[in-house]
Amino acid sequence: MSTSAEDRSALLAIAVDIAREAGRVAAEGQAGIDVLDTKSTPTDVVTEMDRAVEELIRERVLARRPDDSVLGEEGADETGSSGVRWIVDPIDGTVNYLYGREDWAVCIAVEAEGRTVAGVVAAPVRGDLYTATLGGGAYCNGERLAVAPPVPLDMALVATGFGYSARRRAQQAEVLRTVLPRVRDIRRGGSAAVDLCGVARGRTNAYYERGLNPWDWGAAALIAQEAGARVGGLHGAPPNPDLTIAAPPGLFEELHDLLAGLGADTDGPEEG
Repeated sequence: MSTSAEDRSALLAIAVDIAREAGRVAAEGQAGIDVLDTKSTPTDVVTEMDRAVEELIRERVLARRPDDSVLGEEGADETGSSGVRWIVDPIDGTVNYLYGREDWAVCIAVEAEGRTVAGVVAAPVRGDLYTATLGGGAYCNGERLAVAPPVPLDMALVATGFGYSARRRAQQAEVLRTVLPRVRDIRRGGSAAVDLCGVARGRTNAYYERGLNPWDWGAAALIAQEAGARVGGLHGAPPNPDLTIAAPPGLFEELHDLLAGLGADTDGPEEG
């Protein structure tokens, strides 16, 4: 289905309502939360709240739009007939959440025929609600967002994140060893969505990370793009699990070329 500006605004309004409720529930349950399960490694955790919040979002979406599809990080996979799909990360930054830290967020993206048209990233402990619609700009708490003024790579504050497997982390450390002397400094917050929104807000100049999934970047990538960032993978690819980069035009290309030469989209050489 093609969407008008009015359609996108209506979808965003639903996403905002649901994200606010989900954020409140998650924030109220943060104290004393326990690990429920693990995924790729023992440090890649799932809390009981991840699953509870995802189920809440799924129920709220389908109650209002029963013909839509829903894809969630923790297993939600409803197939609808409307051409609209909701992509959900119930708690992006689960380790931060588990440790009582502030940098985690509820993320809801809305796709129409494969294109993200609306997105919400709610960081309730920080009191931040990031929103965007395709072609309609990006906002935080109602204020229009814009990326920081362009800077050369050596003056850029760059955010990144790390995977869970030892092999991937070792390769990411090798990449960082070369990147760090080439930039102003590095920041590691622990939530891909919050980091992407940080680029949109001008709180960092750029961001890159290997290992993200559509629920990690879906809403936040739209927010960064609508604030003036370029978001993509290597060699013209869209954001993808191999590598996702976000930065204003000009800086994006500089960072891209550096990362491409370092194998930042790989887990390093195969062990013999």
